[in-house]
Amino acid sequence: MGIGFTLLDEGREAVVDAVVEDDQVLIGADDVARATGWQHKPEGLCRDGVCVPLRDPAVLQGDRLDLVRLAAALRHPLALDTGESVAYLGPAAADRAEPLASLRAPDFSLPDLDGRMHTLSAQRGKKVLLVAYASW
Repeated sequence: MGIGFTLLDEGREAVVDAVVEDDQVLIGADDVARATGWQHKPEGLCRDGVCVPLRDPAVLQGDRLDLVRLAAALRHPLALDTGESVAYLGPAAADRAEPLASLRAPDFSLPDLDGRMHTLSAQRGKKVLLVAYASW
């Protein structure tokens, strides 16, 4: 029996049973399927008619999947904090590249200094200068 571990994937949050040893997180194959939609099958990890072969035999350890190796097999970035029992499985590189290839910024809304909301889509057809600032 493991601990309650929060797995975030594609905006979904699932608490799964995990065994955490150092930086290794082992999650039951059924919990992985429930949290991410990826099912472990003889041909590999499968979701929505797509199967990714598991070339690294260490992905599967007994009836559990190694989360770090699972993310590597799927080519998804993984942010992992074992101390807080949480992980975020990011979108695949191909999914992240699609918006960049379109050269179209995603729509968003932000307030101005007076609190009035402005959306990027309302500026369509105009030249727009976006200035981003981060304090870190």
